[in-house]
Amino acid sequence: MHNRKGFNRLGRKASHRKALHRNMVTSLIKYERIETTQAKAKEIRRTAEKLVTRAKVDSVHNRRIVAKTVYEKDMVNKLFTEVGPRFTERPGGYTRILKLGKRSGDAADMVILEFLSDENKNIEKKKPAAKKKTAKKPAVKKPAAEKKIEIEAPASEDSVVESDEKAEEVKAEEVKAENPAVDKPEAEKASE
Repeated sequence: MHNRKGFNRLGRKASHRKALHRNMVTSLIKYERIETTQAKAKEIRRTAEKLVTRAKVDSVHNRRIVAKTVYEKDMVNKLFTEVGPRFTERPGGYTRILKLGKRSGDAADMVILEFLSDENKNIEKKKPAAKKKTAKKPAVKKPAAEKKIEIEAPASEDSVVESDEKAEEVKAEEVKAENPAVDKPEAEKASE
C-alpha cells in the first residue's frame, strides 16, 4: 500500500527544502510561534512534532538525532530543557495552526504555527481540586455530672423525694447510653 507516504515538495529541490525545514523548525523553537503559509506550516509541523517527541526523553541518542535537523546548540538545549518537558503528559499534537487570511501579494493562505501553551497550567484549570475526605469528629458529650436537670420547685417534701428519684433515673439512663458496659453486673464483667 502507498497510503500517506507522500509529502509536499513545496516547489523546491531536496537541498533547498531540507534547509527550509531546518531554518523554520529552528525559528519555531526559538520564538515558539512563526508566521508562514499554510502549505509550509503543515510540512514544518510534521518535523517539529517529531522533534518534540524526541525531546520528551533527554538522552545522548535523542540529542544527536535532533542535532541532525537543528544545527544551533542553544536551540537543541532549549528544546530538551523547556519545550520537551512541557509536553511529557501529552501523547502528541504539540502545535497548532491559526489562520490569518490571504496574503495581499499573491493571495496565499497565511497562518501562525505555534507550540501550545504550558500544559501543566491547563491541566490544573480543567480538573477541579479534589476535596479531602475528613472523618467527622464525634460530638463531645458532657459528663452526666455536669448536666443540669431542671425541675420545678417542689410543693411538698413528698414531691422533693420523687423528683430526686427521677433525676437519678435520668442520670443512670444517660450513663448507660454513653457506656454500654455499665449495664452489666460486676460478675459478668469479671468473666469477660
